[in-house]
Amino acid sequence: MKKVMVGMSGGVDSSVAAMLLREQGYEVMGATLKLFSDEDISEAQKEGKTCCALSDVMDARSVAYRLGFEHIVFNFKDNFREYVMKHFADSYLCGRTPNPCIECNRHVKFDKMLRRALELEFDYIATGHYAVNEYDEASGRWLLKRSKDRSKDQTYVLYSLTQEQLAHTLFPLGSLEKTQVRSLAEKAGLVNSSKPDSQDICFVPDGDYAGFIERFTGAEITSGNFTDTSGKVLGEHKGIINYTVGQRKGLGISLGKPAYVVKKDIESNTVVLGDEKDLYTKTLIADDFNLISVSELKEPMRVTAKTRYSQHEQPAVASYLGNGEYMVEFDEPQRAVTSGQAVVLYDGDCVVGGGTIK
Repeated sequence: MKKVMVGMSGGVDSSVAAMLLREQGYEVMGATLKLFSDEDISEAQKEGKTCCALSDVMDARSVAYRLGFEHIVFNFKDNFREYVMKHFADSYLCGRTPNPCIECNRHVKFDKMLRRALELEFDYIATGHYAVNEYDEASGRWLLKRSKDRSKDQTYVLYSLTQEQLAHTLFPLGSLEKTQVRSLAEKAGLVNSSKPDSQDICFVPDGDYAGFIERFTGAEITSGNFTDTSGKVLGEHKGIINYTVGQRKGLGISLGKPAYVVKKDIESNTVVLGDEKDLYTKTLIADDFNLISVSELKEPMRVTAKTRYSQHEQPAVASYLGNGEYMVEFDEPQRAVTSGQAVVLYDGDCVVGGGTIK
């Protein structure tokens, strides 16, 4: 009997994933990851909502007890703090806008947890992500594909998975709709069948990124100039980490017309404002790239690509420039392409790969 360790957050998706694997004959163990120190949990819970809270652990344990398998908790708080929280804060201080879910998947769930599972002689790990992975005999590679429920597809945050990780990972929900998952949980009497999905960054549940970064790093955030695209000073901003490319609301400045953040310059501590048309670009450069469906890009490849989780893929051509850098040129200009976010490439339903926008 194959053994699988299921990452259980306490939510309905991972609980149903564990239930389905149990029904398929796997020997299942549930594992909840403790990602926060007590101090971090206390800070996050001021808003009354965070994953890794005691209630989430108890929900996961309740499901495991009901379904008849063992449940354990792993303390990965140091890894999470270093590779996710610190990366998030440092990236913002450098003028970038990171996606912490990608870093958590890269360094914690599919690295630290997988290595722990293999050490304990499990064959696989599994999660409640909406994605499909399968082995392609023709290419000799593992593929990552979009899920049946396109509205829930999570391949964008999984592009960093390596061939080894894909070979040891199961995604039981890839062929299901979200409504089916909730129905299965309700029929099984799982305690979290109606539990709402998490919508916020788990360690910044109030959405106050600037406040978190100041508390986490101790950095003093200084004000600076708003300028237009020609360099003319328009007013004073509250600190560069308070703004993201594409932002229009909450700028605290009135120009008599809509204004958008089009650029952030860390060296001069300047936030550049412009018209919406100034947000569009056809070309981006990305590094820290991971390829999945192919081992290398020997020549330009026709793909579709997305630069945000919620974006629909757009036609583009991807090329390798050398020195670990890739260029993605879109057929049509794209809005608010942002440094620090991920660009993920697709060939039909298959993820070609992805990287970090420079």
